[in-house]
Amino acid sequence: MSLAGKRALVTGASGALGTAIARRLARDGAAVVLHANSRPDAVQALAAEIVATGGQATVQVFDLTDAVAAEAACERMLAEGPVQIIVNNAGVHDDAVFPAMRAEQWHRVIDVSLHGFFHVTRPLLLPMLRTRWGRVINISSVAALMGNRGQVNYAAAKGALNSATKALSLEVAGRGVTVNAVAPGIIQSPMADAVFDPKAVAEMVPARRAGTPDEVAALVGFLASAEAGYITGQVISINGGMA
Repeated sequence: MSLAGKRALVTGASGALGTAIARRLARDGAAVVLHANSRPDAVQALAAEIVATGGQATVQVFDLTDAVAAEAACERMLAEGPVQIIVNNAGVHDDAVFPAMRAEQWHRVIDVSLHGFFHVTRPLLLPMLRTRWGRVINISSVAALMGNRGQVNYAAAKGALNSATKALSLEVAGRGVTVNAVAPGIIQSPMADAVFDPKAVAEMVPARRAGTPDEVAALVGFLASAEAGYITGQVISINGGMA
């Protein structure tokens, strides 16, 4: 599933999932652009690792919630040519039961997941369409499909992203561009490991284990490939059988 000659942006590449996705796309031959905001050192180290193993990687550090900063970053990326694969992975949790949720908690989560999608995908889309080939892959969540206590803001953000995925897919399908969402369940990461112990995971997940970032990255890698050209407008769960 060679992606040679394609440029791929991975937002939120400093986290466990973003790192695995970036490594996978680089391994498949894409020249990856690694985005981060709060952890620039992590993506610089990841870029160095990818280059050291024969891949291509560059770094863009900016705040996805800042429309002006995101526009400038997209202009820098487009100066090197079109970006044909966009993985909107960046997202944050700021959990609270809804009656106690502060306005800033609501807006912060919406801003990163949903407005961040808009701020990078919109300016990069027209150059992608001109190439008549592209992939937009939005990282959603099981919380958007099943709900989760204390995550009304997160579920709302990812649910809106699912709806945007379906609508945008209709606009661009005729130009060889697919738009899909991937909805992970419980995936191994420092954050998830701190919340879910193995016993709790075994009770919640029919597969009786957490997924791995590499398993999610493999699905993203397939959706980014030429072989997935007839899959679009889908929200694909990867959650070990959670209903």
